[in-house]
Amino acid sequence: MIAKSPSDLPSFDDMLSMSGLEFMQAIRDGRISQPPIGGVLNYAVTEVADGRVVFHGTPEFAHTNPMGTVHGGWYGTLLDSCMACAVMTRVPKGSSYTTLEYKVNITRGIPLGTPIQAIGTVSHSGRSTGVATGEIRGLKDGKLYATGSTTCIIMAHR
Repeated sequence: MIAKSPSDLPSFDDMLSMSGLEFMQAIRDGRISQPPIGGVLNYAVTEVADGRVVFHGTPEFAHTNPMGTVHGGWYGTLLDSCMACAVMTRVPKGSSYTTLEYKVNITRGIPLGTPIQAIGTVSHSGRSTGVATGEIRGLKDGKLYATGSTTCIIMAHR
């Protein structure tokens, strides 16, 4: 289920009551709504493990730039999501995170209607920062369409 209104999302206190891994597993399992951006950009969490998150998605015409190709922001959003959520799986209960910076390298254009997976993997998780890498690959052909890297800041609230 994708969140349709703010009331569909968990409160900040609800989020802090779980570890990041528990939070991401709850999204994957449908106990917490998928974020609304997934509905807009046609992607969703499909796999969650300690230090790894996978999203599946398919770019559509609504995600194109004026030249009719998939907008770079679609690649960037998918990579930011999978990489940062991978970091989230390492965030302890009582803490949150946010993306500090991320980089995207588009290696080839994704043809419209091509199902992809965006795979985020943690390289480092510490007390105050998390670093992850990501890839967007075709589900059917395994082709590499983009790579990314991110640094996230981890903030303790309790």
